[in-house]
Amino acid sequence: MQIAKIIVDVPTMQTNKPWTYKVPTKFEQLILPGMRVEVPFGNGNRQIQGFVTDVSEANEADVNEKIKDITNVIELEPVLNDEMLELGAFLAQKNFAFQISMYQTMLPNVLKAKYSKTIQVVKPDAIDNVDVRHIFADRDEIPFDSNEIDESLFPILKRYQEVGTLRFNYHVQNQAKAKMIRVFKPLLTSAEYDEQRKTLRSTAKKQAKLLTYLMDAKKEFTPIKTALETVALSSADFKQSAEKGWVVIDTVEEYRLPKLSTAVEPTQALQLNAEQQTAYDAIVEPIKADRAKTFLLEGITGSGKTEVYLQSIAQTLEQGKTALMLVPEITLTPQMVRRVQSRFGNDVAVMHSGLSDGERYDEWRRVMRHEAHVVVGARSAIFAPLENLGLIIIDEEHETTYKQDENPRYHARDVALWRADYHQAVVVLGSATPSLESRARAQRGVYKLLTLSQRALNNPLPHAEIIDMRKAIKNGEDEIFSDALIEQINDRLAKSEQSVLMLNRRGYANFLMCRDCGFVPMCPNCDLALTVHQDTNRLECHVCGATQPIPRECSNCGSTRIRPYGTGTQKVEEQLQQRLPEARILRMDVDTTRKKGAADRLLTKFGKQEADILIGTQMIAKGLDFPEVTLVGILNADTTLNLPDYRASERTFQLITQVAGRAGRAQKLGEVIIQTFNPEHYAINLAKEQDYEAFYAKEMQLRHAWKYSPYYFAVQLKFAHETEEEAAKVAYQTAKWLRKMLASDSIIFGPAPGNVRRLKNKYYYQILIKFKNDPGLEIALTELANGAQRLAKNGTILSIDRDPVNLM
Repeated sequence: MQIAKIIVDVPTMQTNKPWTYKVPTKFEQLILPGMRVEVPFGNGNRQIQGFVTDVSEANEADVNEKIKDITNVIELEPVLNDEMLELGAFLAQKNFAFQISMYQTMLPNVLKAKYSKTIQVVKPDAIDNVDVRHIFADRDEIPFDSNEIDESLFPILKRYQEVGTLRFNYHVQNQAKAKMIRVFKPLLTSAEYDEQRKTLRSTAKKQAKLLTYLMDAKKEFTPIKTALETVALSSADFKQSAEKGWVVIDTVEEYRLPKLSTAVEPTQALQLNAEQQTAYDAIVEPIKADRAKTFLLEGITGSGKTEVYLQSIAQTLEQGKTALMLVPEITLTPQMVRRVQSRFGNDVAVMHSGLSDGERYDEWRRVMRHEAHVVVGARSAIFAPLENLGLIIIDEEHETTYKQDENPRYHARDVALWRADYHQAVVVLGSATPSLESRARAQRGVYKLLTLSQRALNNPLPHAEIIDMRKAIKNGEDEIFSDALIEQINDRLAKSEQSVLMLNRRGYANFLMCRDCGFVPMCPNCDLALTVHQDTNRLECHVCGATQPIPRECSNCGSTRIRPYGTGTQKVEEQLQQRLPEARILRMDVDTTRKKGAADRLLTKFGKQEADILIGTQMIAKGLDFPEVTLVGILNADTTLNLPDYRASERTFQLITQVAGRAGRAQKLGEVIIQTFNPEHYAINLAKEQDYEAFYAKEMQLRHAWKYSPYYFAVQLKFAHETEEEAAKVAYQTAKWLRKMLASDSIIFGPAPGNVRRLKNKYYYQILIKFKNDPGLEIALTELANGAQRLAKNGTILSIDRDPVNLM
């Protein structure tokens, strides 16, 4: 007798362990670790999905114990390999997550189970209610939903269920479906088709047209849909041709491949300069030696990091290994996919959440079937099921988007390091502005530091100028566009060059306010002012999505003297178009890139110089490489500077440096205008000079004094409840208990209300713990995680975030 250990699809602490099931005789030698199966769970007839983690022969204790049988096998092959099973268990334990949640995160959405409920007749003769007997007149099992059953019958059905007349059944539905298409293949020669055509009656015009088409058709399977687009015929015409023996028709699978807005042109490897060659040689040496190693590739903007990536991938493939490349945002994926596919063609798979469920499933299967050996994608692509992994590249490694800030939490960099150790692979962390944590690890020798200090084309970094907006506004200049910036934009328009303007705030204005009573419309679910969106004529909450029309009068006092305050990208676009009516302007933010492929279409249009100015949020700060961009304007360099987070200065420096690097990347010199109300701040001044080393030294001194990362580790606890009193009470009780558990050099901050007190109708309190080495903390956190279910019964949601990247 065989038994299987199975992680069931019930995300609770009580079920967060492998459960033992008996393998029925019909499934022996069939069930393998990593498979999805259907199993009974709990009392009654509840069926759920589970992942097999182990299969073994039963021992004597197992034989004597009452063990339920596996009900069914969902697929005949594993969807998780041994590596993913082990990785999921590791991440669940490290990040206080459920193992089932980690496994589901690793897979395409269609592999998540969908459940349905039915009612089945057990004793038909015992049904004496006419209406109930009627709904079971022609069947003994029906779906349990209001479309099938009048809700007034629910109490009656419940009573029948209690006495055993009816039974509720639960079913697992497999959503993973391949796309199948009809194809045809010609069976005759061109001469034979010509002979057939001569025998036709003069009225058989459709058949004659089809035979003419088949004479020149390739002697291979072709989608019927493709043929119908070429020749004006119908599917029925092809069916008749198959009956006549002219063609054979079959059904085959067709991959739903992600498409870019324009075709990808093949490219050749470029000649590396001395610094690039040194970096490349260092990276490929451990790849050839099958030795795990991590590199930090610190290269200024425009230094050619991507070319080093591409040639390193080529060498990895030559060694018979696979490669994985991550970018921080979905909007950057099309540009990077273009670069990678231009070298490696169809050997490249794309993985990110912006794809349709069908596209993600098919790309995942291409990787599983070893039909693609290079994967490019955003954070979730780190779980791509590549085997014999030789190289993992994390571009713009400093970006916080590599950390998933919802359960199950994980950082893509940590997963990359784990996978590299598993495969003895190489990790390359690339950035012009590395995170302080990564740079400190390189300084200590944990990572190997590689530097690119010169631009690939030997062109200089752009010249940057700081504009003190306090003085500019005092002198009567515009609050959005300084005179210096407008002058530079006009100069670029005259030269037919392009400009990029960044403001890291979308929408039209920050909020709406009544000038008579001071009332500001607030989100009904969050303690946040609603943002003005002029294009949709609505007020929106950027956290919970609540929306309402822009009012014409104040709801508090009835005044019509209401106006928007603050500036977002929509307002920038509107006012710049008014000032420069001849300019062709594009805007790129979350609102303009919601539709699938929108980001790629916008960037392609800008790349073809069909626009003069690109306005955007931080999504335009990274990865864009357009030779005609010679001006970058940062409209407000302070948006991230005053955030209540110890990383505010670091993020400000990184953002300014990154977006400034979009200017002057080819032969033409670049110019950067930095508008700020804090012109003396060291982060802004050092970003102006693009002096990362000086910023690193300054910021590390401050981190050491403040006892923050990378000198200390951190854990953030958040408590959420519908009432503020309960959230505060649980937070204070937890803090009091924790102080008894921690080492003397560990530090607890809080409890304190969240920076935004209420979000999505829940009040938040938080505790921050800083520590160096505290075994007691790990014990305490595990105990807290195990008790989270008890807190949930009281309505309190506890989240534990190890090494948080955002303290907001």
